[in-house]
Amino acid sequence: MEELVLTEPNEETIVEEQAPKKVNVDLGVPKTQRKRLVIIGGGFAGIHLVKKLSKSSYQVVLIDKHNHHNFQPLLYQVATSGLEADSIAYPIRKVLSDHEDYHFRMGEAQEIKPHEHVLVTDKGSIAYDFLVIATGAKTNYFGMENVAKHAYPMKSVAQAMKLRNTILENYEKALLTNNLDEREELMNIVIAGGGPTGVEMAGALAEFKRYIMPADYPDLNIERSKIYLVELLPELLPPMSDEASKKSEEYLRKMGVIIKTETKIEDYDGQVVKTDKGDIPSRMLIWTGGVSAASIPGLPDEVMAKGGRIKCNGFGQVEGFERIYALGDVAQFHSEEFPKGHPQLAAVAVDQGEFLGKHFSRMHKGEDLKPYKYNNKGSMATVGRSKAVVDLPNWKFQGAFAWFVWLGVHLFSLIGFRNKIVTFTNWVSNYFSRDRHSRVIIKD
Repeated sequence: MEELVLTEPNEETIVEEQAPKKVNVDLGVPKTQRKRLVIIGGGFAGIHLVKKLSKSSYQVVLIDKHNHHNFQPLLYQVATSGLEADSIAYPIRKVLSDHEDYHFRMGEAQEIKPHEHVLVTDKGSIAYDFLVIATGAKTNYFGMENVAKHAYPMKSVAQAMKLRNTILENYEKALLTNNLDEREELMNIVIAGGGPTGVEMAGALAEFKRYIMPADYPDLNIERSKIYLVELLPELLPPMSDEASKKSEEYLRKMGVIIKTETKIEDYDGQVVKTDKGDIPSRMLIWTGGVSAASIPGLPDEVMAKGGRIKCNGFGQVEGFERIYALGDVAQFHSEEFPKGHPQLAAVAVDQGEFLGKHFSRMHKGEDLKPYKYNNKGSMATVGRSKAVVDLPNWKFQGAFAWFVWLGVHLFSLIGFRNKIVTFTNWVSNYFSRDRHSRVIIKD
């Protein structure tokens, strides 16, 4: 047996163990003569602001907890096996790689120190000349702890992948049980929220059930697999027109979706969704029922509006702070037309990001500044193959033409040429084959 030799730590080891953890000053971003503009968030608002600053005279520092921008309107297609994750994700570092003074740091913002002009992240602190908060929105469970614990949100690529894995795994588990009640729980899917995301998710799952399940799971009785769409308000797509609401409900009912409007979800234990209209057995509750602003600690309470949004003037400046701006879902721009803030839509975030990019350019050149004016470009939602609803300011239409318009707008809005080509190719293939090529379970 070898003799175990114990050695005492030397002085150098002791010093290293007792030394205080070093704070990463300015996150390793070199100080230059340019004004430093720090942007928190690589979503629609942050990315389009960065693109507008590509030829600016600012030092641009973008901070996000992910190293990619994800195209949230198509997350449901990743979750339902229609697209792979890299079709809608784009590396943030590629967005402004040709800018001579651009820096990206992957980290999570933890606190703003407005009087010191410092942002604190989990990777260290960074000083700023101007700060832009574009953190978007987060899932709101309205204080229901069990729902937050057991439901499945869909705000990130990772969450969409987890959804896809779990849906497919539940079907696999359903094959292995002879208990009909357990099989029903595994095959049922409940979607909370009848907005665009909920409607699109319900339609995609209905098509999966109709075209994919009979071939992939012939041993399962697909009639026992039910898709529920639960909405608190009297109709679907509350922000859209009555025509869009009625047509989307008509489409979904014909596709076999069970719609429960004026129904409140009260609890969920992972097996049964409890509502004020009765219980629904299901191992899958997809939560698209509400969002709140993803604000950051540090700003005074008086600048915080309902839902966590940050009060801003007409230029996007946080009230009382000349150097801090907010954009997109987290911001509540001062507007007589929208006293509670502009709609929390991707189109608004894009519009505000481009506006603020022009604003900083004008400010640097000493030109007259113009307040933000929202240009309503309309809203739309797809329900399934050749089924969509579109509300434009002066025109409302539904059906196949609306579906092609929806496809074109979303394809054009994707960031990255490769993403556009891959997504278009997948859509063409899915259209003619009615297949979903990405139905694979990928886990750690």
